[in-house]
Amino acid sequence: MSLKRMVWSGVLAMGISLGLGGCGLKEEPLTAYDAQYLLYFDTFSTLTVYADSEEQFEGYKDLADQELKRYHQLFDIYNSYDGVNNIKTINDSAGIAPVEVEQPIIDLLGFCKEMYEETDGKCNVAMGSVLSIWHDYRDEALKDSARAAVPGMEELQNAAEHMDISKVVIDEEASTVYLEDPDMRLDVGAVAKGFAARELAETLKEAGASHALISLGGNVASIGTKGDGTPWRVGIQNPDWTSDARYLHVADLEDMSLVTSGDYQRFYEVDGVRYHHIINPDTLMPWNEYRSVTILCPDSGRADALSTAVFNMELADGQALIESLDDTEALWVLADGTEVESSGFGEFEEP
Repeated sequence: MSLKRMVWSGVLAMGISLGLGGCGLKEEPLTAYDAQYLLYFDTFSTLTVYADSEEQFEGYKDLADQELKRYHQLFDIYNSYDGVNNIKTINDSAGIAPVEVEQPIIDLLGFCKEMYEETDGKCNVAMGSVLSIWHDYRDEALKDSARAAVPGMEELQNAAEHMDISKVVIDEEASTVYLEDPDMRLDVGAVAKGFAARELAETLKEAGASHALISLGGNVASIGTKGDGTPWRVGIQNPDWTSDARYLHVADLEDMSLVTSGDYQRFYEVDGVRYHHIINPDTLMPWNEYRSVTILCPDSGRADALSTAVFNMELADGQALIESLDDTEALWVLADGTEVESSGFGEFEEP
């Protein structure tokens, strides 16, 4: 994905240098400060915080940098880091021995198991064996389009024999994770950015931030409102890159998260057919019913997981799930461009 695409998947607009009204003594106006990150989660990320001073913001920025680096390293499935047992370490030790890990990994994988049950298996971080095949084919195609190909079903089905999430054994007392199946691989790409955004938001709130917006590659989490009390304005990406309209809608957020999964984010083509990165765990193929699915809810970890899961569901099933959940809304863009909204989604849309 190009940097331009990643930038446009982020925040539409943010207020700057806006004052706060009040009674009694006049309060000093809060100022919005911005930071950008290119090193974490292989995407473009931004942080906006309203602070009393640049010095205060630098403290928030340093804290965010530390936390993002930590989550990036812990949730990485491709790279190893000195002194860090991460998801790759767990995968490398599959069928060999439990791996002692830090609490964020225990929390992440416990959350992933909960989301697996809630979505009837449509969000499964234990299907890394299948996703790695698609990843390799996509990489090869992007390096040389003449060699673009689609994985064979037999190859995919053989890999699918090793995606039983019940074989991910979490021992919270010992702080270990063990993959009982030696051929199983974890891939937390469907939840990692949203989970990290959620955890970072909580950390910033504990540090005193009350007006902030986090965007990890378009996985957006808001803390409160902007400094003037108005909602954060976040654009919902138009999946049709040929359109002059970059955004379908603008959503107003206050202590809410917005995450979009779409077929335009990572893909390659074979004989004019697009093969994107969201692989249905039932068919083992990209699910082409939708161009994108956007989720709104207070928890960006849940929003991230639900955007992938609902993308892999029939429309009626996805609607039923979303309508059954409190404080959760969705926007579907069907393959033909038709938009379908959940019952309360319009409450967050700007006129």
